[in-house]
Amino acid sequence: MQQTDSDISAPVPERRRPLSPHLSIYKLSRYSLLSSFTNRLTGGALSAGLILLVYWLLASASGARAYARAAAVLASLPLKILYALLLAAFAYHLVAGIRHLIWDTGRGLERTQSQRSAWLVMTIALLLAILACYWAFFLRSRAS
Repeated sequence: MQQTDSDISAPVPERRRPLSPHLSIYKLSRYSLLSSFTNRLTGGALSAGLILLVYWLLASASGARAYARAAAVLASLPLKILYALLLAAFAYHLVAGIRHLIWDTGRGLERTQSQRSAWLVMTIALLLAILACYWAFFLRSRAS
């Protein structure tokens, strides 16, 4: 079917619907907003942290000399601090992801439940991060 000039110039009916319905339906509290923003931020940080993993993998595949050089770089104090921050980001992102899975079942969506779960996510993520950092930096170094 071919288009004619009259088809092209015909006005398109305007749609009066929201582009993102969740913005008009959900009333987010500051806890939910902060939690959502932090979850997105930690996801971005973890994605950026993959650069270190790729560097390590490439070095290990490039031979003993490249691996030894990478091991020296990756064992530096600034990168150990970065590892601790990445472990904290991973812990938060993991626990917040579980919270979102629970929300997908329709549970915990009320304002007070959402606020309580935001604090619970922060607490569990902090404890998990402390535990992971303790294992990575103190227990593992004693074993080797």
